[in-house]
Amino acid sequence: MQKQVWDTTSYQRDTGFVSVYGEGVLDWLRPVAGERILDLGCGDGALTHKIVASGADVLGVDSSPGFIETARAAGLSVQQVDAHDLQFEQEFDGVFSNAALHWMLQPETVVKGVARALKPQGRFVAEFGGFGNVAALTSVMRAVGAEMGGDTDLAAPWYFPTFSQYSSLLQAHGFSVVEATTFYRPTPLPTGVRSWLEVMRAPFFDQFGDRREEAYARVETALKPALCDVEGQWIADYVRLRFRAQLL
Repeated sequence: MQKQVWDTTSYQRDTGFVSVYGEGVLDWLRPVAGERILDLGCGDGALTHKIVASGADVLGVDSSPGFIETARAAGLSVQQVDAHDLQFEQEFDGVFSNAALHWMLQPETVVKGVARALKPQGRFVAEFGGFGNVAALTSVMRAVGAEMGGDTDLAAPWYFPTFSQYSSLLQAHGFSVVEATTFYRPTPLPTGVRSWLEVMRAPFFDQFGDRREEAYARVETALKPALCDVEGQWIADYVRLRFRAQLL
């Protein structure tokens, strides 16, 4: 499967709402001065800055070299790290993650690494895509991909678990779930669905080569009745899973 490549400029312009909505997760983290916090999948560092503002000592990690370059240029302490290969040992009071865990397709490996990175009684606070997230978007991409003879798996390279599924995983690795919620969050796309598709799923469309524009047009046309309102505003069908868990 083709690897997702992030461009900081298009990410901030077309999907900057990711960090804006993620600010609510910070209320669950409640960082305080002097704590050591790991921001897992920190992206361009928009929320990392807000954690730093609390007085906490924050390390951001992400697998994208582009994001790491942007965050480092902004003065943040960051490292390029694969979340499936966390090497920290009881270093952090809290691990925070927003809109990143669903990109990590070996969730058990990630949770094991998070548990190992936390100090005893440390907390893991995160929000990411839950079961049913972007179902309309991915269903249409799969249908178009099948019609055009493409790899339909490229339409949805994500892990979107139910609360029960992820809660069981956390508990199996020494966490107690303190609070959690799943919720439907219709999300306006400020620059339209085409931009969202380009940022989030370029590998799906790139596979069609010279027919790439045809694929975009067919997906957008099929999605319009369901996700574009009468005023022309595109709205993505997001479902989120948010939790706070404590290491026992």
